[in-house]
Amino acid sequence: MDERAEQEAAQQHRKDMPPLRIMFYSHDTFGLGHLRRSRTLATALTQTDPQTSAIILTGSPVAGRFTFPERVDHIRLPGVTKLSDGSYISQTLGAGIEDTTSLRAGLIQAAIERYEPDLLVVDKEPTGFRGELLPSLRWLRERGHTRTVLGLRDVLDEPTALASEWERKGATRAAEELYDEIWVYGMREMYDPTKGLPLSQDARSRMHWTGYLRREFAVDVDVPDSPYILITPGGGGDGAAMVSLVLSAYEEDPTLEPKAVLVYGPFLSGELRDRFEARVAKLNGRVTATGFDRHIEALFVGAEGVISMGGYNTFCEVLSFDKRAVIVPRTTPRLEQWLRASRAEEMGLVRMLEETRDGMTTRAMIDAIRNLPQQNKPSEAGANDLLGGLDTVIARVDALMNNMGPQ
Repeated sequence: MDERAEQEAAQQHRKDMPPLRIMFYSHDTFGLGHLRRSRTLATALTQTDPQTSAIILTGSPVAGRFTFPERVDHIRLPGVTKLSDGSYISQTLGAGIEDTTSLRAGLIQAAIERYEPDLLVVDKEPTGFRGELLPSLRWLRERGHTRTVLGLRDVLDEPTALASEWERKGATRAAEELYDEIWVYGMREMYDPTKGLPLSQDARSRMHWTGYLRREFAVDVDVPDSPYILITPGGGGDGAAMVSLVLSAYEEDPTLEPKAVLVYGPFLSGELRDRFEARVAKLNGRVTATGFDRHIEALFVGAEGVISMGGYNTFCEVLSFDKRAVIVPRTTPRLEQWLRASRAEEMGLVRMLEETRDGMTTRAMIDAIRNLPQQNKPSEAGANDLLGGLDTVIARVDALMNNMGPQ
């Protein structure tokens, strides 16, 4: 059977099946990465099959700012905040973290029981926040009617630190025993996020490298008419140093071009943002800024280049929209962004501004911005070959649903 005939047979098979229900778990104690990744996957799967619906369980405090496509909805779990010492507190309830976690676990269990998903896709954390997902995963395993998938971004952390973290959380055992498949949203030749983890050969045989998740732009949104570079620290909560460095570059060099569009992200706020706004105002339009843009893809499309931190979603957008980029990765509390940016630079996909090599100086940022036009685009280094993630995920869902016998 040729490829077209196989696709038509798969489409007919889906039409003959009852409506598919998919649930995504996205713990989101900080930042936007997990929610945005889950939303991208949910959108692709529901657009492919008009009978499929999806619900995202998320702890993100800004989930309500996003629009969700038809047949995709979200349930907001009570939020938690990570303190500087690594501990957590309830974001708004005033309850202890144990009570908040218990409440979240109960809401997760109730949602799963009521929605009865055919597939549960868990983002990054095999046991959920503080183990809140374990009761639901075990319940699903006992019933045997729901397929479970652990979805991992391309890079998690430095191997030794990751192994210690997973051992402490019981994540390795959960990945071994409670998931039908493990999806890595990246490429094996880029990085193996499970490097250093004591996963069995059986668990590794259930791993699938999907490729990166391509982003699309289909919304008619106004963008600046004149040339600009896009400055984005992602969610923004840990992006103050990068933002300040970019502003210093435009302050020190009045001839620096092109203009810059700065998107702070929803978590860069308060007095710090007020100080940045005052600096932006003094640049007389050479830098314009906004707090949060739910259609940031449009700004990527129109940009001459990008200065950003090294989060997974931003990296996918740089590849998808084929933008010359300088990545300024964070190195704490994880080395994830540095590992991704370092490997991507080796492959010729981006340039990295690295503190020990380049120096986090105003001069280094000025040079990085000036040199952007001389960089190769990601496509020139084979980026298009890396972006098959959504197609692979759709195929894996078909395969899992076609094999719904006893587990």
